Amino acid sequence: MASSFFLLHTILTRRRDSNTQSHTLKSFFFFMPTTLALATSFLILFYISSTSNLFFIHPHHLHITHHPIRPSIILENPPAISTFAPPEPVVTSTISDFAINGGVLGETEGQEKLKKRVAPHLVGKYINDKKLFHDKDFFLDNYKEMNRSLKIYVYPHGRDDPFANVLLPVDFEPEGNYASESYFKKVLMKSHFITKNPSKANLFFLPFSIARLRHDPRVGIDGIQDFIRDYIFNITHQYPYWNRTGGADHFYVACHSIGRSAMEKAIEVKLNAIQVVCSSSYYLSSYVAHKDASLPQIWPRQGDPPNLAIERTKLAFFAGSMNSPVREKLLQVWRDDSEISVHFGHLKTSYAEELLASKFCLQVKGFEVNTARIGDALYYGCVPVIIANHYDLPFQDILNWQSFSVVVATLDIPLLKKILRGISIEEYLVLQRNVLKVREHFQWHLSPVDLDAFYMVMYELWLRRSTLRVTT
Repeated sequence: MASSFFLLHTILTRRRDSNTQSHTLKSFFFFMPTTLALATSFLILFYISSTSNLFFIHPHHLHITHHPIRPSIILENPPAISTFAPPEPVVTSTISDFAINGGVLGETEGQEKLKKRVAPHLVGKYINDKKLFHDKDFFLDNYKEMNRSLKIYVYPHGRDDPFANVLLPVDFEPEGNYASESYFKKVLMKSHFITKNPSKANLFFLPFSIARLRHDPRVGIDGIQDFIRDYIFNITHQYPYWNRTGGADHFYVACHSIGRSAMEKAIEVKLNAIQVVCSSSYYLSSYVAHKDASLPQIWPRQGDPPNLAIERTKLAFFAGSMNSPVREKLLQVWRDDSEISVHFGHLKTSYAEELLASKFCLQVKGFEVNTARIGDALYYGCVPVIIANHYDLPFQDILNWQSFSVVVATLDIPLLKKILRGISIEEYLVLQRNVLKVREHFQWHLSPVDLDAFYMVMYELWLRRSTLRVTT
């Protein structure tokens, strides 16, 4: 800026020495636009230089942190939830770095193009951290404290309640694609975490089942929002607990995708309560990262996992409905490939056999970001490849997903084979060994087993608990 004014002074001085005053004024007005343009350019350059980091962030490295909207409250001894948050969450990183580090492209023009598309600070970085936990020692210590201390109060309902089928645990063993929701409630109600004394509770459970409401002919899909609105109205008028915190120490659990819109008429639930849901996408206005938690969608299976001592001849496998642009792109690019099997429609072999025969199993965003395919892959010892942008992965506060999975940005689907083939045999074996270690955390049991899916969800709730009081 100073140099611009110096230039202006010099020009005017020289003109005044050699010309008349009128000529000088004409020159002044002639050069003024140019000078102002130069000054503006310097200001713009200065601004760009001071904020240049903004222009080097690849969109798939951007991590947006949402803060819960709550009433005016003061946190007393809030939990250190950020302890487990990795500096660069796996959901926002692009796996294109694997191709660079694995040497698939080599020092070629292709590699140079790829380097330009990823954040410069990640190029050359060794992505796969072998550690399964972010901090195992801290986790295990805190987990023990959770087991000793966490208490949950469930709003009471009897068998004679008109909606007992919705509010009480199912009287059968849960099954199907959305079994996680029913498993959690069924196991919780018999666990040592339950207290009948609300004054001792860290959290309050809203026991309605979104999946059961969906199938209840008195409610159905169109009536879920009204049911939730009326339920919250009733507990806020019959009990004092919600009103003390605005619902910030309350939670509910839902796995069906209908849950993402179930709170539209109970906005205070969406904004304040902890939502433990399978549809954990940053794109959904109903999901608030860090306040809410991702519930793993797991298809229940009985017995021990199958024998995994078989040769995996296929590079990657996917089968499912073509119900999203992402899946359509995957089919378009890899439909006829000999190494990446993408199926739409009936399979000639069983789904289990395909999973067992593949090194990598693709979890591709469909109508919703969540599917049971991650749990399927882990169960059959197949390394999951997650192709879904901005997905809050289950147990992400605890587990290091980079140690047992591969995350691919949706725009990198055409590079999928290069990315996967760029992972060395040694690196793949590390990923698969960690798959076998981590799958115990993705299994449900009617009698919970230490560190299984139930206990992991409880730990996520423990991280999100707080002691709150409303200010006046």
